[in-house]
Amino acid sequence: MKPAAAAAHLRRRAAELGFDSCRIAAPQSSPEQAERLATFLAAGRHGTMDWLAEEPERRADPRALWPEVRAVVMLGVNYGPAADAWAALARPECGVVSVYARNRDYHDVIKGRLKMLGQSLAARAGGSFKVFVDTAPVMEKPLAARAGLGWQGKHTNLVSRDFGSWLFLGALFTTLELPPDAPESDHCGRCRACLDACPTDAFPAPYQIDPRRCVSYLTIEHKGPIDRALRRGIGNRIYGCDDCLAACPWNKFAEAGRETKLAARDDLAAPALADLAELDDAAFRARFSGSPIKRIGRDRFVRNVLIAIGNSGDAGFLPILARRLGDGSALVRGAAVWALARLATPDAFDAARARHLAAENDANVRDEWRLGADDI
Repeated sequence: MKPAAAAAHLRRRAAELGFDSCRIAAPQSSPEQAERLATFLAAGRHGTMDWLAEEPERRADPRALWPEVRAVVMLGVNYGPAADAWAALARPECGVVSVYARNRDYHDVIKGRLKMLGQSLAARAGGSFKVFVDTAPVMEKPLAARAGLGWQGKHTNLVSRDFGSWLFLGALFTTLELPPDAPESDHCGRCRACLDACPTDAFPAPYQIDPRRCVSYLTIEHKGPIDRALRRGIGNRIYGCDDCLAACPWNKFAEAGRETKLAARDDLAAPALADLAELDDAAFRARFSGSPIKRIGRDRFVRNVLIAIGNSGDAGFLPILARRLGDGSALVRGAAVWALARLATPDAFDAARARHLAAENDANVRDEWRLGADDI
């Protein structure tokens, strides 16, 4: 099969499998991306994401990851929300879960289809293939921009003229020589809506992000206590953040995603914080089976929920906080202390401190009691 015919077959089969966008990039290295990654790592902006610093040369050059690759096929699946992504932010008694995590783990959904696409291509045109969905040192967003799926906006995420900011990405590496598509040009212009929308000022400059200040990093990747200076900005976001995505004016052209496995579950559109704060490990695992939320574990998740409770301004949560002060996880106890300092009266906080501080053996939690007493 000639390269152009193979590419045409690839696009037809991708559409049949539910992919909304399919474009091809050449696998050459990108000196610009290598330099940006090196600067990012040198500044320590990867935080605790140590895997980002591992073998950075493989991230900048697909051929370093797989020397036999001759073309990179970038696939996109639209996951645009059917309702306002910001709606739950106005309900402090509820938690806000990032749109991408409101149903099945997209890695599982997309990877299986990528394998089917690769098998179909190999059967018709020959060659070998490998598929990646955020599972290897592949810089999906720069590759998607090079392939023409969109461009990297000022928030560093991909923006599509057809789907706005709501695209899941997957990559199919193949040994076939396929004709590359033209890259998309930048259409951000003077707009800075995404930068201004960030609740924690995570963008030091346009086209740069400091994940250590990003709500998505803090609520998902960060394992320890969250920086006290950033907790108020988290609001009631309990898993990820969509603010910079939702603010993009290009979303006016987006449509709701059509993949039912990725459509929002009713119980995750605006889950009650009171229910989530009471989850033990077994209940957490049962509730989030098959969800990307499950991977952060119960303790980190409840930490996030308690920060949201502390930001709620609702003293009705105090009985729940009292129970979490005795939680088996120091991470949870520390978040409960902070929330208590936000919602309790000074006398109530001092009484709780007298009951719990003497028995507390975790240094971080003891610091929370001390700093909470200063704050209240």
